[in-house]
Amino acid sequence: MQTVELTYQKKDLPSSISKIGWILLFIGLILGVVAFFVDHSRAVYNYLIAYAFMISIGVGALFLIALEYVVGADWSVPFRRIVEFFAATIPLLAILVIPLLFNIGDLFHWSHAEAVAKDKVLQGKAPYLNVPFFIIRVFVLVAIWSLFYFFFVRNSKKQDSTKEQKLTTKNIRLSAIFIPIFALTITISSVDWLMSVAPHWFSTIFGVYFFSGTVVAALAAVTLATVLLKENGYLHPALTNDHLYSLGALLFAFVNFWGYIAFSQFMLIWYADLPEETSWFLQKWQGSWAIFSIGLIVVQFLVPYVILLTQPSKMDPKKLKFISIWLLFAHLYDIFWLVMPATDQLSDGYYFSWIDFVFPIAVVGLIILVFNLKAKKENLMPIGDPKFQKGLDFHL
Repeated sequence: MQTVELTYQKKDLPSSISKIGWILLFIGLILGVVAFFVDHSRAVYNYLIAYAFMISIGVGALFLIALEYVVGADWSVPFRRIVEFFAATIPLLAILVIPLLFNIGDLFHWSHAEAVAKDKVLQGKAPYLNVPFFIIRVFVLVAIWSLFYFFFVRNSKKQDSTKEQKLTTKNIRLSAIFIPIFALTITISSVDWLMSVAPHWFSTIFGVYFFSGTVVAALAAVTLATVLLKENGYLHPALTNDHLYSLGALLFAFVNFWGYIAFSQFMLIWYADLPEETSWFLQKWQGSWAIFSIGLIVVQFLVPYVILLTQPSKMDPKKLKFISIWLLFAHLYDIFWLVMPATDQLSDGYYFSWIDFVFPIAVVGLIILVFNLKAKKENLMPIGDPKFQKGLDFHL
């Protein structure tokens, strides 16, 4: 028993992991600073895309934690600590948002009083889309997410030593409260940061659209980390490919859900044929953006659908690693597609710039460093959870 405990309580990941994180973060930050001087407008929008991606990983992971508790899942318990590590990026959102808040005028057309004075649509949305209220919402949302993260993780870590059942009960209750709050807050965040870039446009299911991509990205990050840790002996030896199948099946389910929501949003707007709605899609089907739109269908839906379609592929470590990396890129691609065509600089079509790559590099480095730091301080698996052994014994 002692040997098994040492296996899944290892904290020191290879030093190369930390080095990779620092290198990526350093390169991203240096090039990011240069980008702000070379092309300030494009750099700001790319920073926004990277920030939205960080929200997806952190808050999406927090949703997966709550989902496990609410549905009473057993198979996912051994992986929950990995999910918690990704959710640890949430408190950083309050710091990372500061550069965006200093550049609200560059990001959002509705933030200019003279533009609002000449635009009846913006005047109608002004009670919601105004700078003071926007900033308040940003910090309130991050505070809410951070608060739930703190209580979830505090109870989970405490259980490692106490093994108290009541801590699970507390987290179940917290999760039941968090799920509807999550639905509201992720919708507000997606509307504020992404939809309001094109303030004349609106969609009643945009929050669900962003939610679907968020869950896919968070699941992909968790799946990738799980497979890598399992392959390198950092997780319990009782974990089998049956456990990986459940992760693959969830990825497949949410890829399909994203495709369904994306098509539903397009179909409803096409069917209604209202100018204030169709203009947003028309722009994305003109010039070089049409290639991006077709590419999104292929990258975010068709490729992962085909790869994850069969049962063996859902439990194949190599395929899961590949598709996890692919889906993380696909979600970043999706956010880029949402934001960039609405900018003045690229409204007529896309042209290549190295600036489009620097902030994602920094984000990946930061996530690796946070994950590595948490892994050094905490058990890699929630060994005190009363359903831990049941999760290890899971078989298809």
